[in-house]
Amino acid sequence: MRASRLLSLLLLLQNRGRLTAGQLAAELEVSERTIYRDVESLSASGIPVYAERGAGGGYRLLDGYRTRLTGLTSGEAESLFLSAVPHAAAELGLGAEMAAANLKVLAAMPESLRGRAERVRGRFHLDSPAWFREADHAPHLASIATAVWEEQVLRVRYRRWGKEAAERTIAPLGLVLKSGLWYLVALPFPAPDGGGPRTYRASRVDSVEATGTRFERPGDFDLIDYWTDWSRAFEKTVYTATARVRITPEGRDLVREVGPPALRPALDAAHECADGRLEAVLPIESVHHASVEFAQWGPLLEVLEPAELRTRMAESARATARLYEN
Repeated sequence: MRASRLLSLLLLLQNRGRLTAGQLAAELEVSERTIYRDVESLSASGIPVYAERGAGGGYRLLDGYRTRLTGLTSGEAESLFLSAVPHAAAELGLGAEMAAANLKVLAAMPESLRGRAERVRGRFHLDSPAWFREADHAPHLASIATAVWEEQVLRVRYRRWGKEAAERTIAPLGLVLKSGLWYLVALPFPAPDGGGPRTYRASRVDSVEATGTRFERPGDFDLIDYWTDWSRAFEKTVYTATARVRITPEGRDLVREVGPPALRPALDAAHECADGRLEAVLPIESVHHASVEFAQWGPLLEVLEPAELRTRMAESARATARLYEN
């Protein structure tokens, strides 16, 4: 652990130039006293690190010195693909490895490329959770990720929507981060004949137990291909009905801008009516869900069919009006 910290300290000085003991302590999450001891150890081992006194002082390496101790550990290499999503790496238990890997990659770059990499990091940032919603809290995500890496069978308690938690034994194949939500792709274990992978929301995993049993990952399984196909199939199962509506041009533009993407093709296919409004057949999840979703558009959107949805919209509008009569 100390050897890794000494290397990280050395790479920080190499990549960033002069740093104070306080800055180094904050980066490495240790005390300043520990930094003093580590700098002494580096100096005693022949590393040309020295202190500059005064208000603008700090520690720095002798000009021109560069270490070549930049080999990546397996954990650091595994974390590199998450370097654009630092909170995801932290949730998977790879935050420290990712930070160390980034330092090593920067140290191995020529000066011109290293400066460019630092500028990119300072100018581009990926924030994956959707607006107005926090990322899912998945307390067992790191344990699940470990089982994915090591191909270990897990025994979990999982809560399906609206149902009690049930125990399942699974072979975890991969994890997917979608708009701040983590999904686990896994096979039931032992896998039934003809049964394929299933998708679980990681935040609904209440407990995880490692069984100590390894499984053989299917050679033909591709996580990206599976997720693409599953996502399309899932969207089709969500929108199982339609509603015929009339909407103003202003309403159409507003719904296209902030409404669900699944509505856009239907809005594009809308035809103009005699009164200047547009008629469209929109996909909906259910009458209840549509009544809540459409209510936000107020008089910009009128439901024509189905009759049950039109009745519910009218009742909701009358109830709202009564609230403001007095």
